[in-house]
Formats: sequence, C-alpha cells, structure tokens
Amino acid sequence: MADEFFPAGLRHYWKSSFLRSLGDDAIDTLVTRFETVPSPRTIMIVEQLGGEVARVDADAMAFPQRSATFNFLVTSMWPDPQDDEENIAWTRALSDAMQPFASDAAYLNFIGVEGEDRVRSAYGTVRYEQLVALKKEYDPTNFFRLNQNIKPAP
Repeated sequence: MADEFFPAGLRHYWKSSFLRSLGDDAIDTLVTRFETVPSPRTIMIVEQLGGEVARVDADAMAFPQRSATFNFLVTSMWPDPQDDEENIAWTRALSDAMQPFASDAAYLNFIGVEGEDRVRSAYGTVRYEQLVALKKEYDPTNFFRLNQNIKPAP
C-alpha cells in the first residue's frame, strides 16, 4: 500500500512512539527539529487516534493502545550509505527530543529493529505472554520469525 513512498535503493531508519498529547511544545519540537533534517526524503507522520479505536476495550484484543491520542513516526530515507551515521543520529535525536511527550507503549507496525523489550511494549506483559504461549503451540520452531518476532516459550 505504501511502496511508492519507499522506493528501492534508498536507505531507511525510523523511530516511532505514541504521544500522550500534541501541545505547543511538542509541535515546536517537531518543527524546529525538522528544519535541520539532513535528507529531503525524510518524512514525519503524526496520526490522530481515538474514535472507534478508543471505543474498544483495551483488554479485548492484542492491540492495547486504545487510549493513545496520537502516534508519531519519523522515517528517514537517503540514498548514500556514507550518510548513514548523520541520518540515523538525526532520527534518534528527534525521537529523544519527543520523549517528554511520549508514552512507554509502542505500535508494532512502526517498530524497527529495536529488540524484544520494545516488541513487548507493543503488547504489554500479559498479552505478550499469551502470544508467547500461542507461538509455542502453533509455531514451536519459530518458522515465522522475520517480523517483530515473538519467540515461542521454551
């Protein structure tokens, strides 16, 4: 669906978080930081949530972040591997600057290679352990592991 936004051959690095609010300080941070973006191909997305998503009980499904009001994603894209360090550092610095406005939760579809703890934060401890048990039952060899992996229970 979004392939045209991510053409082949570009380098990519992204960070994401749910935002507790989108007040003036958060907006100022986004605008000020984006003025120094090293690559013109980099995008920032702020999605407003709520509505029907928020009307579903958080315990009803594996996606528990029903009360989040905004989701923030920055996807840095650049063509030259020599620019990796600069673009990755800029993306991390923007993400760090947005942390005062962020929650601890994560949206699984926007997580990069950030490790098991970050994947766990997308589900919460109880749901994550339920998914580990399901993975043990239906994929004990961890065949489906090239995503934001949940390892089967031993």
